[in-house]
Amino acid sequence: MQDTDRIILASDAAGDVVVCAEGLSFWGGVDPGTGRVIDAHHPAHGQDLAGRVVLMPTSRGSCSGSGVLLQLALSGRAPAALVFHEAEEVLTLGALIAARMFDRPLAVLRLSAASYAALAREPAATIAGGRLRAGALDLPLAPVSPGDLALDEGDRARLAGASGRAVQLAQEVLGTMAAAQGAARLIDVTRGHIDGCILAHDANLIFAEAMAEMGARVAIPTTINAISVDRQGWRAQGVPPVFGDKASRLADAYVRMGVAPTFTCAPYQGVSVPARGEVIGWSESNAVIYANSVLGARTAKHPDYLDLFIAMTGRAPETGVYLDANRVAEVVIEVEAPLGADDALWPLLGWLAGRLAPDRVPLLRGLQGLKPGPDDLRAMCAAFGTTSASALLHVAGVTAEGDVPPRADAPVLRIGRAEIAAAWAEFNQGPATVDLVAIGSPHAALSELRAFDAALGGRASAPGVAAILTVGRDVLEGARAEGLLGRLEAAGVQVIPDLCWCSITEPVFPPGARTLMTNSGKYAHYAPGLSARAVRFGSIATCAEAAVTGRADPAPPAWLA
Repeated sequence: MQDTDRIILASDAAGDVVVCAEGLSFWGGVDPGTGRVIDAHHPAHGQDLAGRVVLMPTSRGSCSGSGVLLQLALSGRAPAALVFHEAEEVLTLGALIAARMFDRPLAVLRLSAASYAALAREPAATIAGGRLRAGALDLPLAPVSPGDLALDEGDRARLAGASGRAVQLAQEVLGTMAAAQGAARLIDVTRGHIDGCILAHDANLIFAEAMAEMGARVAIPTTINAISVDRQGWRAQGVPPVFGDKASRLADAYVRMGVAPTFTCAPYQGVSVPARGEVIGWSESNAVIYANSVLGARTAKHPDYLDLFIAMTGRAPETGVYLDANRVAEVVIEVEAPLGADDALWPLLGWLAGRLAPDRVPLLRGLQGLKPGPDDLRAMCAAFGTTSASALLHVAGVTAEGDVPPRADAPVLRIGRAEIAAAWAEFNQGPATVDLVAIGSPHAALSELRAFDAALGGRASAPGVAAILTVGRDVLEGARAEGLLGRLEAAGVQVIPDLCWCSITEPVFPPGARTLMTNSGKYAHYAPGLSARAVRFGSIATCAEAAVTGRADPAPPAWLA
């Protein structure tokens, strides 16, 4: 823990203090138009952050939070200042882009635990002249500078402008972020994945087109996340041209910069699968956590926009889980899994593990005998990313580094039937009547499409119930080749590529739907804020049954009863 109070990004600021007792994901947790907290599961739900001095230990959740903060800055609804006491990257990067590219600065501070606690007791604060003042508190703030960062010959050349202004900007921002994270150097990465391509607000389009117009080009093989429309089918789906054209422009801007048009949030599904130990530069929280945990690759959870700068330079700050020491489990979670549990268990466990380890790497024990498959593990990783800022989790006897001993002083926590049942109840606050079944957050695998088809058993979705599965293009083609796509469509199921549930909008999201059911812990967490709909959650077979009957059993599954 640091004992120096630092100003990461300098700007004069003043405002009322808002204290978030736990980390907050701005993506899915803060309205990008107003600055109000919309995460229904967060203690600060309903708070207005615009113009406030906002304290939180660190951020959590999606890498896309940087884009939400940029949008708030561009519209004048950003916090006056962000104050952390742990390492933080996502919101810091958004603030840095707002200041460097668009002259919309806001202050970012990282305080010692004692100073943070003292500030949290004050009603208002002022930041000016390198000092923080609040009541009797008067703290000098040490600036952060990339001057001590070790640069190689390529770094220095890019910083001097040898590759043009776009690359120079990328190198400058990388240096500032590396310094803020305490990195000693930058390291080479072999591949990238871009996350800031969802048109949740105009900031992502403004940034991407500005970079493309500057001549930005990626320097390493780079894939791209799900976008906000079916790239080829959005017109036939009734998407308004004003939205569809913007979403297409956003995707096109990245393709012009040399990014492969994969349009999936699951780049590990045969599109771009890193090897164990490979050093990569990915964004998108579920992809990052899966790559580190299951594949044993190495990537920090890079925020939106920094992912492009990493892809442009092939360089990343050597911090976080790039380092051996930071991949060791810091907390042990003993799991007593109920007998007979179905696939709904894994997202529930991921969500609970994130709550128990909101800023630390956990090791889960007691699960080896359940033999989780890739779909189980990615469901766990995706849900874990909604409640934890960590880029990595371990499962003893299962994941790539699950047998590495934890730290000697790691506390031991427990998850049992009661905790799992409480999480199930948290995800099932909607009514029994279901209008929409939503599968594919992250993008559904071919195996999940097969499982959904098998659970339908030749039956069709009920009248008035939409069943929509979102997938990557490779999965769509695989389903078409084996006749699976035809069977699903005959059952009234839509299979849509390119977009996913965290980016879907009306009218592709059925406007009349009031309650959705999903097998995704990630979407069950974010959907109330993103869609303003009630939510039900269950296994893929339970979701298929809801599609056929239009109802979700209000009682917990038998294995939790």
